Amino acid sequence: MKKLWRRTFCFIWFSMLVLSAGCAGSLFKNYGEISLNKEVTNAFETYQINTEYDYYISGSDVYPNAIIGLDKAYTLDSDLWKKVEMTPKKLRELVTDMRDKAATVNAAMPLYGFIMLDDKGNQIGVWYSILEAKTFLKMKDNRTVIIYTPDIDTYDKYDHGRFVPRTP
Repeated sequence: MKKLWRRTFCFIWFSMLVLSAGCAGSLFKNYGEISLNKEVTNAFETYQINTEYDYYISGSDVYPNAIIGLDKAYTLDSDLWKKVEMTPKKLRELVTDMRDKAATVNAAMPLYGFIMLDDKGNQIGVWYSILEAKTFLKMKDNRTVIIYTPDIDTYDKYDHGRFVPRTP
């Protein structure tokens, strides 16, 4: 039932996007994309640091909602991400704590790695989080990017594996 609902939602969302593309083509003009990537997942889970990236976290310093690595050729336009001097040891601590936190809210909630692409399809960095951590990436100019942080309650909206919707 959950998969059927998810597929139906995705189909409806995609249909609305396709229908509105003609009217709102310029609306999404500067947006990049974030794509699931097994190699990035493996790099985070084996604590590999890319020296060409600056690393940032969102949320808690202990178990972040997300970790990003942004190519040093780009500038992050956000006060919400915290820059971290990343080492393999520090990455191991963060990834382990994120796994522990995800397991406490849902034993089957894995973390994933993603590549971040600019609006022209060029890879500009990497992202690591649970699948449910939503974001958008928008290019402000050729070398400045706005990356929205996931919701602050990324983990907290789950109660022992059940999604708990926020009440207004």
